[in-house]
Amino acid sequence: MTNNNINLIYSGTGRRKKSIARVRLIPGSGKLVINGLPGESYLQFSPNYLRVSCTPLTLLGLNKEYDIYVKAEGGGLTGQADAIRLGLARALCIVNPENRLTLKSEGLLSRDSRIKERKKYGLRKARKAPQYSKR
Repeated sequence: MTNNNINLIYSGTGRRKKSIARVRLIPGSGKLVINGLPGESYLQFSPNYLRVSCTPLTLLGLNKEYDIYVKAEGGGLTGQADAIRLGLARALCIVNPENRLTLKSEGLLSRDSRIKERKKYGLRKARKAPQYSKR
């Protein structure tokens, strides 16, 4: 790899629930590769997950401009798809700082901080209590 190609790799990290996605953008033909698999097969050919993952590119009209390489771990497919979206949006801000305004107005640069609440002692789940018996 020459020095010219190193400058053309843009990266961003996205998180959602327990999922972490490290996204790398490389100028190319628009293919999506997640953990070494084609994006369509990794996301189980779900049009919803594919749409969510590529929202930042679609919004900016850059669908066929960059190849997306992702290393996703933890959580489920929903969390990973949202993590990919955030990582992709952050990488696109590095590509061109003018993209930030468009992505921010659509809410794509906000990290969704909702995570699973911990279980408390004396309860069955985080908030579910055992049935109360008066007598």
